[in-house]
Amino acid sequence: MPSLFRALRLRKEKSKPLPSLISSRMTSETDDLARKRFDSLESWSMLLDSDNAELVASKQDQEDWTADLSQLFIGNKFASGAHSRIYRGIYKQRAVAVKMVRIPIQDEETRDLLEKQFKSEVALLSRLFHPNIVQFIAAWKKPPVYCIIMEYMSQGTLRMYLNKKEPYSLSTETILRLALDISRGMEYLHSQGVIHRDLKSNNLLLNNEMRAKVADFGTSCLETQCQASKGNMGTYRWMAPEMIKEKPYTRKVDVYSFGIILWELTTALLPFQGMTPVQAAFAVSEKNDRPPLPASCQPALANLIKRCWSSNPSKRPDFSYIVSALEKYDECVKDGQPLPHHSGLVSQNVIIDRFRSCISSMNSSIPVNA
Repeated sequence: MPSLFRALRLRKEKSKPLPSLISSRMTSETDDLARKRFDSLESWSMLLDSDNAELVASKQDQEDWTADLSQLFIGNKFASGAHSRIYRGIYKQRAVAVKMVRIPIQDEETRDLLEKQFKSEVALLSRLFHPNIVQFIAAWKKPPVYCIIMEYMSQGTLRMYLNKKEPYSLSTETILRLALDISRGMEYLHSQGVIHRDLKSNNLLLNNEMRAKVADFGTSCLETQCQASKGNMGTYRWMAPEMIKEKPYTRKVDVYSFGIILWELTTALLPFQGMTPVQAAFAVSEKNDRPPLPASCQPALANLIKRCWSSNPSKRPDFSYIVSALEKYDECVKDGQPLPHHSGLVSQNVIIDRFRSCISSMNSSIPVNA
């Protein structure tokens, strides 16, 4: 085992009595202790030890995706959130990423939210199969720790990659390659009736070949069920105005977010840099502001970006259209030709408008007494 994985095989020899943090009678002092121990890798081995009788799920609790923890090795942490940590690991001799979520015992509201997000993410990931969707491998649910095992994406997030680049330094070829990866993944996701609701550069992962995959489906939902959710979902800098205002929304909120991401690819900058997230949300929803498009941006890409982040959701294209447009641009680049000033494709809205105009013209030409 490489030294990188300095930590832990989950074996019986390392079993220890479970800490009181999983007791239903946990005191606030114990909850504080649990938070302090959250980053301790040793504590994870104790909580996830499959040989510990109190943590082994009963057969009726197990799912097809239940992980065999005896096959899991946990390595170094490489990302973290408010309630989650992501570790590099090995599962059944395969390099993986292990997302661990600590479920708070005392905070009932947060606990319910995290449990809901875990169930949603596993339910969706386990049924999604596409080259541009991060691959789900297995999961484990047993309070106080839930974990999801996914394919390991060695180059981290798109945001991490862009942070290392000089502004406006990405080539058109690179922009189109990454944009196509993302849009193809989203086209597939929408074909499955799923709205991501938190599409952003931090939720796009890169592998060794620098190909992008869509990840993090904790706030995703089936389109038929999304409106039942209360409040807005996602991250303000990438959030569509209708969602910020908590108005009814459709899958087009993801198209808006993609427009922001395409702007990120052309600039390598953070959207609404210099603003707080709340200030960015106010600027988008109340002032109809968008990040400034640089003069160096290809006119075709600038046009596509503007259409994607239109304040009117019906004017935003579907991902099938976006993929077609980007593929046409990509062909131009490979043939050594400049990008067209427009996609050369007729949008669904234009077709509908032309059809309505034709019908109206026909109706006006028919005699009243005919």
